[in-house]
Amino acid sequence: MLSQKVLEELNARVSEVLASSPAKDLEKNLRALMTGVFTRLDLVSREEFDVQTEVLSRTREKLARLEARVAELEQAAKGER
Repeated sequence: MLSQKVLEELNARVSEVLASSPAKDLEKNLRALMTGVFTRLDLVSREEFDVQTEVLSRTREKLARLEARVAELEQAAKGER
């Protein structure tokens, strides 16, 4: 996946080239095209990725606690028989 720095650099270079040419409308069209392409790539922001990583981490911890509790209850149930 392309990093934010690479995308910013690409944008800066495209803007620089277009600023020195009379193709200002081309810049608008190219920006719209790039936005459309990135939208179709179904990318997420770093912030959203970090949030989802944290949610997954908490979910894994909770699952581990629940599995341990079920194991305890199963052992207790076996002892009562």
